[in-house]
Amino acid sequence: MRGEPVIELTARQLQIVELVKAHAPITGEQIAEQLGLSRPTLRSDLALLVMLGLIDAKPKVGYTAGSSVNTGTHVSRKLLALKIRDVQSIPVVVGEQASVHDAVVSLFMENVGSLIVIGEDGCLSGVISRKDLLKFTLGNTNAASMPVSMVMTREPNVIHVSPDESVIDAAHKMINHQVDSLPVVVPAKAEHVGGRTRWEVVGRITKTIMTQLLLDLAIDR
Repeated sequence: MRGEPVIELTARQLQIVELVKAHAPITGEQIAEQLGLSRPTLRSDLALLVMLGLIDAKPKVGYTAGSSVNTGTHVSRKLLALKIRDVQSIPVVVGEQASVHDAVVSLFMENVGSLIVIGEDGCLSGVISRKDLLKFTLGNTNAASMPVSMVMTREPNVIHVSPDESVIDAAHKMINHQVDSLPVVVPAKAEHVGGRTRWEVVGRITKTIMTQLLLDLAIDR
C-alpha cells in the first residue's frame, strides 16, 4: 500500500538480509564470520529482523529468507506506530551525591542493570551501570563511600530518547551504542543553562521492554 512508512534498517542489517537470501540456510556463526564480527554483536540485529519477518530462524537449521512478507509488514506498521511514551517504564534514579554503596543497593533492590543519575536541579546528570560499578570497586577498598558522580557516564555523553521518538529509534540507539537501557527525557522548563540543554527525566526504556514488545507483537500477528 502506498504511503505506508518503511523501517530504515542499518547497513549491517541490510547486509544480513542479503547474506541470508544468498546462502540460506545459514547459521548465526556463519553470518558473523562473513561480516567479521562476533555472534553476540549480531544478536540484537538478528532478533529484530526475525520479528520483522525479513528472515526466519529455524532451530538446528539456521536462518532463511522471511516466509511471510505480510507478517513483516504487519509487525513493521505496529512498531512504527508505537512511541516511546507508549512503552516506557518508571525511571530508577539516584542523586549524584549518593554513594557507590547506595547505588549498588539500588541496583539489586530495583533489579535493574543501570541507574539514572540526577543533579540537585532534578535534571539528568549521568548514567551508571553494573559494569561501571564493578570496574570501579574491584581492588578499591574506599570505593563504597565515594559519590556516584566519580563513576558515572556524564551528560552530555549519555544517549537518551524523547517520549515522541519511535521504539525503532530506541532500538537503533541501543544497538549502535551497545547499551542496555536509555533515559527518556524532555527539555527542562529552564532548558538552557550555560549554553547547554537541561533534561528532565520522565522514564526509561530497556532491552527487556523491547524484547517483550517484539514478543507480544509476534504472538499477536
